[in-house]
Amino acid sequence: MLIRRIEKFLAATGLPETKFGRLAVRDPRIVGDLRNGREPRSAMTARLEHFMNTFGDSRGAA
Repeated sequence: MLIRRIEKFLAATGLPETKFGRLAVRDPRIVGDLRNGREPRSAMTARLEHFMNTFGDSRGAA
């Protein structure tokens, strides 16, 4: 389930949910919306997954 993966990601990185949403999909409310039952479309899911999969790559390059 996507929200569980996001919750684990936020716990592991310490990233606030609003910052995660802004950086991943330009929506600071996405995590709260997902917690409340929002079902993202496949394109949104792909963007969220891509952000989580590449987050460490961009931080390590700096």
